[in-house]
Amino acid sequence: MIDVIIAGGGPTGLMLAAELRLHDVRVLVVEKDSEPTPFVRSLGLHARSIEVMDQRGLLERFLALGQQHPVGGFFAAIPKPSPGGLDTAHGYVLGIPQTTTDRLLAEHAGEVGVEIRRGCELTGLSQDEHGVAVDLADGTRVRSRYLVGCDGGRSTVRKLLGVGFPGEPSEVESLLGEMEVGVAPQTVADVVAEVRKTHLRFGLGPLGNGVYRVLVPAEGVAEDRSVPPTIEEFKEQLRVYAGTDFGVHSPRWLSRFGDATRLAERYRTGRVFLAGDAAHIHPPTGGQGLNLGIQDAFNLGWKLAAAVNGWAPEGLLDSYHAERHPVAADVLTNTRAQMVLLSPEPGPRAVRHVLSELLDFEEVNRFLIEKITAIGVRYDLGTGHELLGRHLRDVRLKDNGRLYELMRGGRGLLLDQTGRLSVAGWADRVDHVVDVSDELEVPAVLLRPDGHVAWVGDDQTDLLGTLPTWFGAPVG
Repeated sequence: MIDVIIAGGGPTGLMLAAELRLHDVRVLVVEKDSEPTPFVRSLGLHARSIEVMDQRGLLERFLALGQQHPVGGFFAAIPKPSPGGLDTAHGYVLGIPQTTTDRLLAEHAGEVGVEIRRGCELTGLSQDEHGVAVDLADGTRVRSRYLVGCDGGRSTVRKLLGVGFPGEPSEVESLLGEMEVGVAPQTVADVVAEVRKTHLRFGLGPLGNGVYRVLVPAEGVAEDRSVPPTIEEFKEQLRVYAGTDFGVHSPRWLSRFGDATRLAERYRTGRVFLAGDAAHIHPPTGGQGLNLGIQDAFNLGWKLAAAVNGWAPEGLLDSYHAERHPVAADVLTNTRAQMVLLSPEPGPRAVRHVLSELLDFEEVNRFLIEKITAIGVRYDLGTGHELLGRHLRDVRLKDNGRLYELMRGGRGLLLDQTGRLSVAGWADRVDHVVDVSDELEVPAVLLRPDGHVAWVGDDQTDLLGTLPTWFGAPVG
């Protein structure tokens, strides 16, 4: 029997599938689209997602096809330089189109043995105490131990489960697409610069060979956003805001998106989970959507694998909702706030001016950048050291290279600078590395497979009290 079925072959589903395969979990990904989407919704990876790729040995592939940009100017597009002292070894944004990200993750999933069925839509599901039965559009039924809905904002899995998706509907809508223009590049740049003095939801970005990525406010909110706009709609709205349609023609793809914010009431219903846009939707401000989904997958993957492999401690699967639901709620809040700050109305413009002044204080700038890039996320693991619940940045070790190079297998890791500690009984789940780093000012840290700190200290008894919480009962 299949261990886990994943509905949805986007970045969240593919990342999750690969995480599960690290632990020999049998995975099937079903994707309703027969071909990968041509839409470039996301343009890059933030620092925490870059760390995720580094921890799994994928970063070099992404760096080879992306472009590094300074971290700064993300919050509501207020232009400020990168703050100093970011808690990451990857203090940059990696510009890379989502189509490339999807392809690289699909290649990785294939390499680790994930089965992907395209043109295969989930239409029904039922579950009992032993597993989940999934009905497919071709009339077949497949059974698995668990199911994860990574099938987007209109998630069929979420609807079949009857999980509430409360929030706010779209108040404004934007048109987005790639197309050729019929005027000189300098003309485009001059007009865009003038329009963006008052309308920040407007832009034409060159992609090369006369093709531009075009963003323009829509006339209103469409009743059905799944119906793509026409090139005539783009031309009309471009003339409204810029006084010219730039001679746009030959579209590669056209789409529309709104600023709705919705959050699933629960991420787990028995043996079925939700991740990515199936669990949360929000405006694209700050470029957080794809990154949020990848990080959902990184949190859930090792926990679900632990359940499949029989060593998950009580409450581990429930910790997925407990940890990721508040993170998504925070993203919904900050993206909605940013949308207000992008408004051309006098009130929001005044607030934007005040916030711009506040961002001149480095601590404020750093706080908002760490929020957007997710390196400021701290899971509530109780009271204790300030590192508890946070990710641990990549650090260089005296004898073993870089910390993240030791995390490629998706296991827990005890980094022991004392040489006096032991993970006997958990050696099949936790690596014990005795080494020192000039960048680490604590005696030892216990890292979960997702890189978040589960324990800090030097007391073996205290460590033995923490290991079962995350890694189950000892063996032997």
